[in-house]
Amino acid sequence: MLYYLFDFLDSAYDIPGTGVFKYISFRAAMAVLTSLLISLVFGGRLIALLHRKQVGETVRDLGLEGQKQKQGTPTMGGLIIIAAILIPTLLFAELDNIYVLIMLFTTVFLGGIGFLDDYIKVFKKNKKGLAGKFKVVGQVGVGIVVGSALYFHPDVVIKQKVQRPAEITQAERAEGDVRPDGSVWVERKSMKTTIPFVKNNEFDYAWLLAFLDRGSARKWAWIVFIPIVVFVVTAVSNGANITDGLDGLATGSSAIIGIVLAIFAFVSGNFIFADYLHIMFIPESGELVVFISAFAGACIGFLWYNSFPAQVFMGDTGSLALGGIIAVFALAIRKELLIPLFCGIFLIENLSVMMQVSYFKFTKKKYGEGKRIFLMSPLHHHYQKLGYHEAKIVSRFWIVGILLAVLSIVTLKLR
Repeated sequence: MLYYLFDFLDSAYDIPGTGVFKYISFRAAMAVLTSLLISLVFGGRLIALLHRKQVGETVRDLGLEGQKQKQGTPTMGGLIIIAAILIPTLLFAELDNIYVLIMLFTTVFLGGIGFLDDYIKVFKKNKKGLAGKFKVVGQVGVGIVVGSALYFHPDVVIKQKVQRPAEITQAERAEGDVRPDGSVWVERKSMKTTIPFVKNNEFDYAWLLAFLDRGSARKWAWIVFIPIVVFVVTAVSNGANITDGLDGLATGSSAIIGIVLAIFAFVSGNFIFADYLHIMFIPESGELVVFISAFAGACIGFLWYNSFPAQVFMGDTGSLALGGIIAVFALAIRKELLIPLFCGIFLIENLSVMMQVSYFKFTKKKYGEGKRIFLMSPLHHHYQKLGYHEAKIVSRFWIVGILLAVLSIVTLKLR
């Protein structure tokens, strides 16, 4: 909203200083500061309100050190995160940008599903919360809407440097961007994505339908693309949910991932950097930097209250939204194949649960007695059983997350 106000003041009255709102870097910085202030100032008030309403966490006794002390800690703190994301985005981002609209939809929808789950647990005294099938239906619904928007919306395009001028149509030549070096860049509707560590690192989902002719493959590629989007959204959202088991673990890991995604969005949406790095140039995606800056600021601000010993838990209200935001953002900037790398913490937590359950069922069926790979899953509980302090486990997971983040950024040039 402020973006449009200052744009009007700059164009209509030429007031000094109002033009600064045109710069994404300035608006991203303002989004970070605003989200931090919202988290810090209103976070404490929300925690006090949750205390008065007795919105406390019911902790299952798993025999873990320090677990009983968490009984009654306010939950549903994800409301702080969601507010600290939405308000700065509404203030500083271009709200007619398709990418920003997709991210706002994802945040509100998945946050709403998580809120409903927490509400049932806390106020309806049902420890199971929202039935798992309804969560999955919600995640699938988000995936279908997001996948359809990314595939069919006319503003979702990439800009490519045409190597052979003969390939350019007359319409593309008229609308193309001719650079000083004589190269021609044209906008094209494409479902290409980025493959890390590979030269000429682009993959087109239409290639999965290579058995069809080229025109039909591109026409029907949505049949492949949308299910992939659904899978990515569901997997990453659940991964964040599983990771949220120790004070500050999911929040800190999400903040690290948010910073990586901000860098990716900035270089992908800036022609100069995209051309220099030889990466995919995605017009209008630079506006996502404002959103993801608010996201990172919200996570860091929430850590003020969520770090050990936690004064508040985010609940499913926060964890489902965080995972969904990360997944959809990566899809929007065409970095979904990098998710296993920069979301490595979420991945290993997810895998540890899958491995534990699968191995237990297999050994029980084969030997009549179930065996375990880990002392307890998810993985962070395994280290708790080994006697590591909760704060040390979280710190070391953050360090691993930072290493994975740096490696992800390196993929911009390492091919």
